[in-house]
Amino acid sequence: MAESTRKRLRIVYMGTPEFAVYALNALATSRDDVVGVVTRPDRQRGRGKKMRPTAVKTAAMEANIPVFQPENINDSEAVAKLEEWAPDVIVVAAYGQIVGQDILDLAPHGCLNIHASLLPRYRGAAPINWAIVRGEKESGITIMQMDEGLDTGPMLLKKKTLIAPLETAGELHDRLAEMGAELIVDVMRLIHLDSLNPVAQDDEKSTYAPMLSKSDGRIDWGLSARDLANRIRGFNPWPGTFSTLQIDGEEERIKFHLARPLEDAPKAAADAAPGTVIRADRSAGELWIATGDGVLNCLEIQAPGRRAMATADFLNGHDVEKGDRFKN
Repeated sequence: MAESTRKRLRIVYMGTPEFAVYALNALATSRDDVVGVVTRPDRQRGRGKKMRPTAVKTAAMEANIPVFQPENINDSEAVAKLEEWAPDVIVVAAYGQIVGQDILDLAPHGCLNIHASLLPRYRGAAPINWAIVRGEKESGITIMQMDEGLDTGPMLLKKKTLIAPLETAGELHDRLAEMGAELIVDVMRLIHLDSLNPVAQDDEKSTYAPMLSKSDGRIDWGLSARDLANRIRGFNPWPGTFSTLQIDGEEERIKFHLARPLEDAPKAAADAAPGTVIRADRSAGELWIATGDGVLNCLEIQAPGRRAMATADFLNGHDVEKGDRFKN
């Protein structure tokens, strides 16, 4: 079918955070029509507890697309509202609520999900984070046809990307959001050409990426240096990783933004208790901490009330010495 004469698809888009904005913008400027956007209700955010819209709502309003914000997407009034929009296809990206069967069956081409992993690995709420935490070398985007399961539907399109050795979850998030935007537009083209080729997932190869909580960020120094470096990257920017250290008689909560395992760790580190500072060199900008296996070389750190900074800057402003010990 020629691009200039094809019938425009009516798309209803469902999403909430910044990750979902990329694909919304791509679809809104494509040759199809985003006839409505569904996002979560405005919430109080920040220190002032002001009501703030979701990132997707802001983007939709800028593009003059109607916005619908139900508390429960599956109640009868919400389903009726989606029916009014008469979508040909529903696209979902990090919406934040389980979509029921009434909505899955609503559009002729069903509901398509933009998932930030190479399914069937890392099904669940936080695939970007857990892929890094568990030391994966690659990640990617999968566009899948949604069913009643948790990210279990057939795969329509998939694209891989390597994870850089020091890449954080925040950095990978932005790259995958851009990839997801490109892939969902490609899937729309395949729908027009009637060329989709769904591939069933192999459930035996599935892994799970559970939702994160603030407590996930507390550092357990008994883990290996490699595991800790991965957790620091994987939980950056949220929930962040932290530990406490006594500095000038005060317990301070220190956040870690970037670190890597130290190659050729000194032999003395093997006898040091996990969490012990084995090197704090201001001139060299080096802070090394013993772990359950190996030494963690800290690269970016944040003290209370301060921004994240290079280790050299942190050491210049804080009296940390060899032998000090971070607590779990």
